[in-house]
Amino acid sequence: MEEVIGKPLSPYAVTKYVNELYADVFSRLYNLEIIGLRYFNVFGMRQDPDGDYAAVIPNFVKSLENVIQANQLVAIVDNPEAVNTVYNIAFGERTSLYELIDYLKEFLSDYDKTIKDVVVNYGPERVGDVPHSLASIDKAKNLLGYHPEYSVKEGLRKAIDWYWKNLK
Repeated sequence: MEEVIGKPLSPYAVTKYVNELYADVFSRLYNLEIIGLRYFNVFGMRQDPDGDYAAVIPNFVKSLENVIQANQLVAIVDNPEAVNTVYNIAFGERTSLYELIDYLKEFLSDYDKTIKDVVVNYGPERVGDVPHSLASIDKAKNLLGYHPEYSVKEGLRKAIDWYWKNLK
């Protein structure tokens, strides 16, 4: 749930929370309508794997359409209850790192059969790493009409051809 912040476990998580605090203060001080989106494992075509905020999924290929839908919905929302708040943007199912790697190996092996036999070398856990991702998206569904079209598996299946052709 968006209202439950928890205790940030990494400097990255702290910066995300600080951004929400700034947005809240600016909203109250300057009477601005602000909406925050918390993205969970964004992936898809045309994503830059080398950017400062590159997600884990394109780096594995070298984590789509759901994010685009959320951005469009907040741009046109006219429900006063939907502004000045934060939304989790995800598919709404738990996904582990191991599942992501299995999906990628499955889909990429269509392009190179040897990929299915690659042995993954899992390094040690880093402090602050999240072992799996699961976001409640009820608030975005109720106030924005957000209904993601793609599960992580189906979104990856759709994006993998672009990854293969563009991330070499």
